[in-house]
Amino acid sequence: METNQLDLQYPIGRPTMPEGPLTPAERTEYINQLAALPAQLTAAARKAGGVRLENSYRPGGWTGRQVLHHVADVHQNFDIRFRLALTEDNPTIRPFDPNAWIELPDVAASPVTVSLALLEAVHSRWVTLLWHLTDEQWQRTFYHPTYQRTYTLDQALAQYSWHGRHHLAHIELLSRED
Repeated sequence: METNQLDLQYPIGRPTMPEGPLTPAERTEYINQLAALPAQLTAAARKAGGVRLENSYRPGGWTGRQVLHHVADVHQNFDIRFRLALTEDNPTIRPFDPNAWIELPDVAASPVTVSLALLEAVHSRWVTLLWHLTDEQWQRTFYHPTYQRTYTLDQALAQYSWHGRHHLAHIELLSRED
């Protein structure tokens, strides 16, 4: 049962962090994944349907509604982290508690379409920015105090692309025929 729980929690596996700079081909793949995410999440949410989005994808996990609002919240922060790293020298980013954020009243009161539209808008700007970065800019950094670690933008790109695909897989779990 433990393995099954881990499979449900990490349906695409755990993230891996590149140690060195990404190749242009790797960056292209990750950027394309971020560009595709809003449409993929929208399609997965439609397939799951409203009733299933009120269910959790695993025992003790968030509901589909919470996951969709979470992705919009977090990806706004991810975009801002990139912008801070590009305009400041190794800024310390502001962490937040995603479990507390999903308990805020707007998560239950707002249709998921609001967060899906927000995600589409954020990704449109963010992906445009990413396509225009130089090799030097990809090596700019920010510091994450929770993990006590400095990340390059290359590393953040890999991590954030994984994050979107990770939660897409959670929504897809809700649309499985049982």
